[in-house]
Amino acid sequence: MLSTTTASAQGLLDRFGAGIGNSDDGQSGTASIERRREVLASLPMQRLTVDAQQRILSIANSPTIFRQLPTQAISCDRDLFLLIARNPEILVGMWDVMGVTQVTTKRIAPYQLDASDGSGTHCVVDLVYGDPNMHIYVADGSYDGKLVASPIKGRGVFVFRSTYAKSATGETTVTGTLDCFVQLDSLSADLIARTFSGFIGRSADSNFIETARFLSQISAASQRNPHSMIDLAHRLPQVPRETKQQFVEVIKNVNRRQNELVHSSRPPRTAAAPTADHR
Repeated sequence: MLSTTTASAQGLLDRFGAGIGNSDDGQSGTASIERRREVLASLPMQRLTVDAQQRILSIANSPTIFRQLPTQAISCDRDLFLLIARNPEILVGMWDVMGVTQVTTKRIAPYQLDASDGSGTHCVVDLVYGDPNMHIYVADGSYDGKLVASPIKGRGVFVFRSTYAKSATGETTVTGTLDCFVQLDSLSADLIARTFSGFIGRSADSNFIETARFLSQISAASQRNPHSMIDLAHRLPQVPRETKQQFVEVIKNVNRRQNELVHSSRPPRTAAAPTADHR
C-alpha cells in the first residue's frame, strides 16, 4: 500500500518542482543474530524509564521477526527530517489530501500516536526516546481483517538511526537505518510470519525505500516552491494545528537556507573596466 501511496504522491511534489532524492535502492535488508545483538547493546537504556526498558526488552529479546531495513542516503534538510520522524502524521496527512491512503492517525499524547490502516490493522505507537541520531518507537497493535479468522495481536520495537553530512556545495545528506523487532502473540500467526519472513521483509524494504524517496521530494519542494508547500501544510487533515505551524516554519527555513546557499555560491560581481574616451 505504501509504495502505491508514495508513487501517487510523487506526482503532486513533481508539480512543486521537486526532484527525486538519491536513495540506496540496491541494498536489501538483513536479519542476522549478530546485528540484533549489536542493536540491543547500543540502546541508551540508562536514559529510558524502567517501563520503556521492560517494554523494549520483552519484545527485542524474543522477536518473531527481526530485520534491519536497507540503509538509505537521501538529500534532505536536517530539521525537516527530524520534524517528520517525530510527527509521522504529517506524511499521512499529505497522502490523505491526495486521496491515496485510508490510513487514519490521531495524536493522543505528546509522544503517542493512534493509527489505523482501514483494512483491519490498528496500533498505538509510542516514541519512547529521541535525539538527532536515534529514535526508538514501541508499538502495540492488532489485525482483525479478512485474512484471519480471529484477531492477531502483536508488538514491535523500531530503532531508527540517522547521521548527517554536508557536501562541498552545502547540501545535507541524511543516512538512515531502521531495525525492526516484531513479536506476535498467536502461535499460528507466529508460524506464518516465520514462513513468509522473506516476503514480509522485502515488502518492508520497499516501503522504507519509497518513504525515504518521498521525504527527499518534500525537502526539494520546500526549497523550490515554498508557497505551495505552505498552502499544503495548512490544509493537512489529521495533523494538530501546532504541528502544522511547526511544519510551515520548517518549510520557510528550508527555503531560506537554500536561497542563502545559492547566493553564497554565486561569483562576486566585478566592476566594469573603464572605456577610453576618444572625443
